[in-house]
Amino acid sequence: MNDSHDLRLIIESRIPIIIIETWEEKRALTLLAKLGIQLGLPVFAWSITDGLRRSDYEQDANNPLTAEPEAALKHIRSGSLAGIYALCDLHPFLGDEPRIVRLIKDIAQNAEDTGQCLILISHAIDIPSEFKRHSARFSLSMPQDHKLRAAVYKEAQDFSNAKGRKVKTDRDALNKLVNNLRGLPIEDARKLARGAIFQDGAITHSDISAVNKAKFELLDMDGVLSFEYDTTNFGQVGGLSKLKSWLSKREQAFNHHGEDSPKGIMLVGVQGGGKSLAAKAVAGLWGLPLLKMDMGALYNKFFGESERNVREALALAETMSPCVLWIDEIEKGIGSDAHDGGTSRRILATLLTWMAEHKHAVFIVATANDIQRLPPELIRKGRLDEIFFVDLPSENVRQDIFSIHLKKRNYELKNFRCAELSSASDGFTGAEIEQAIVAARYSANARNEQLTTAHILHEISNTVPLSITMSEDINALRHWCQSRAVASD
Repeated sequence: MNDSHDLRLIIESRIPIIIIETWEEKRALTLLAKLGIQLGLPVFAWSITDGLRRSDYEQDANNPLTAEPEAALKHIRSGSLAGIYALCDLHPFLGDEPRIVRLIKDIAQNAEDTGQCLILISHAIDIPSEFKRHSARFSLSMPQDHKLRAAVYKEAQDFSNAKGRKVKTDRDALNKLVNNLRGLPIEDARKLARGAIFQDGAITHSDISAVNKAKFELLDMDGVLSFEYDTTNFGQVGGLSKLKSWLSKREQAFNHHGEDSPKGIMLVGVQGGGKSLAAKAVAGLWGLPLLKMDMGALYNKFFGESERNVREALALAETMSPCVLWIDEIEKGIGSDAHDGGTSRRILATLLTWMAEHKHAVFIVATANDIQRLPPELIRKGRLDEIFFVDLPSENVRQDIFSIHLKKRNYELKNFRCAELSSASDGFTGAEIEQAIVAARYSANARNEQLTTAHILHEISNTVPLSITMSEDINALRHWCQSRAVASD
């Protein structure tokens, strides 16, 4: 993308108001100064601290009489001097100051005669409806991989000069670092690379997680989208052998992100069956950051805000790419509901449009407990690559799950009869197996005894699993998935 070329086209189209949402104010002003020279137009910049001043090659002194936004806008309107006027951080005055909004609208309506172009620059701007039709948005492009790599090399060189030794790394770790710096301005990318290098004088795979956490904090993603710090690996997940094989075959294709790059999967199954753990394991297997979309937090009482929440969350996921986007219990956000004023349908439309059009390396893992609540537009072939059914674990898988949770708690497996435990827990989910071990530990500790197989068997006998209490629902789910989904194991 050529920012100078694209922004010049917008200005030459005589659009009177251009919105630039960015944290890189200096970069935006430098770009405008260069464009002003190319177009033969003076460039002015305004801030509440400096007032209105010439900001291109002439660099006029500040005009203190124009420090207040109303005074600055009146000065622009009355002067009728053709030019580019960059207004920095004007956004706090757009909501509660009707005179400010009216002045901007006046300038916009007269721009065809005056040749004036207002550029509103801030990290976030809500455009008032009064002049929305006179405006256009422009986004500064993010640096390409070769510039990010050069920034990492520069930080490595600075470390070598300061410490007298070279930075240790390997090609794979360096490539992953560059990949995970995508979507950040150069200065922010350099800060994160500097932190990774100066910590131990090396760029390793262990640095990637810390870089992703710091990147997430820089992008201020709290709210609908959250960063999952604790991913896992499939060694901590019992069963799901077919899902593991499917993902392993597609890892390389996703990393290269070509035309046939995998889009995502849906995991359908009973509660506690391991769908959430599998979502975390996808990110762990591929070494990618995991973002979780909270479907319950999407809804907002103000009309249109829910759809905006979705758009912002998806845009942030693109910025974090390559990444895994985990949409947990997706039916709660887009399941058919006749009493929500059409919000769920609009959210679905927003999501489907993004799934069809986005070009970023974002792999979707959607989980659902009640597949029949999902609209057919989402679950048809082509939206996602595959639908996997996570059934109740078989006897062999239950034995693996017992082994995983006992080893996780530092118990020697030779002291437990896992085959007997597996046989006794027929119909249990992975979550119910874990809870049986946890409850047995409490019982053993209360008696000052070491945990044994007998303690766990006692808790199993006192548990009524979901497969019994919800047998009708589970049978209906199995029947639905029999011809529509692929078994995960």
